[in-house]
Amino acid sequence: MSQTKRAWKLQEFVAHGANVNCLAMGHKTGRVMVTGGEDRKVNLWTAGKPNCIMQLEESVGEFTLIVSLAGHTTPVDSVRFGQNEEMVVAGSMSGALKIWNLEEAKILRTLTGHKSSIKSLDFHPYGDYAASGSQDSTIKLWDIRRKGCIYTYKGHTNPVNTLRFSPDGKWIASGGEDGLIKIWDLTAGKLMTDMRLHTAGVNVIEFHPNELLLASGSSDKTVKFWDLETFQLICSTDMDANPVRCIYFHPDGTCLYSGVKDFLKVYGWEPTQCFDSVPISWGEVADMSLAQNQLVNIFSLLILT
Repeated sequence: MSQTKRAWKLQEFVAHGANVNCLAMGHKTGRVMVTGGEDRKVNLWTAGKPNCIMQLEESVGEFTLIVSLAGHTTPVDSVRFGQNEEMVVAGSMSGALKIWNLEEAKILRTLTGHKSSIKSLDFHPYGDYAASGSQDSTIKLWDIRRKGCIYTYKGHTNPVNTLRFSPDGKWIASGGEDGLIKIWDLTAGKLMTDMRLHTAGVNVIEFHPNELLLASGSSDKTVKFWDLETFQLICSTDMDANPVRCIYFHPDGTCLYSGVKDFLKVYGWEPTQCFDSVPISWGEVADMSLAQNQLVNIFSLLILT
């Protein structure tokens, strides 16, 4: 994993006029970023233009503000790119979602129904659907074309911190502050299974790109790997010094990157192996992506004081 041995340089920059609450990378290209803030704005950034705001010691690109998207009336708490980076969805403290067409920089849909802040979002890999997880403990599946909620999934007892569609689009996996991971069948509209071995809130989950495998990162300071044929635990990492905030499978599925405070770790499974552990002074990592076969874009939430 030689790509993790590079030196990193992080420059802080003012991304919003108030606290930055959330950010997400575009995982198709690894060259775009979206941020949401207390100022109720959604800002879109791209690489390769002047006015450097973050770069590595070996420069792989520079991020520049392309457009600031307005429309939310309360702070933005979650953001997510569409699969082809042509759309962005943003969820607010009030429970409203807004979906933007990025080419035209206009709002496609405003969707309402959650009773409190939206903590997690994802786009369906093949259809015109989006999913949202809320502080109100529910998950909603939205039809973007019909402008409405198709189904509300209930079962978590605390906020839904993270959710992802499976690569084939048949399931939603969700992780909650209650420490539970739930797998939902979209066609049947029902819960398939609970996975209960985390001892604190689940912060992030990711499907393996081409195997029936799910990884989860938790405030219990572990990453766990789950077999999606049996829904059983395969293995777990040793307890880290800090909560796991971000995980990301390499696109070819060979390893998993894990971000905790000031460390990047690279794991294998069956059995659990830590291939690499690299100290990086990034603070609380929020997302990561790969571009040109290098792990080049890793960002902290930048909070104004």
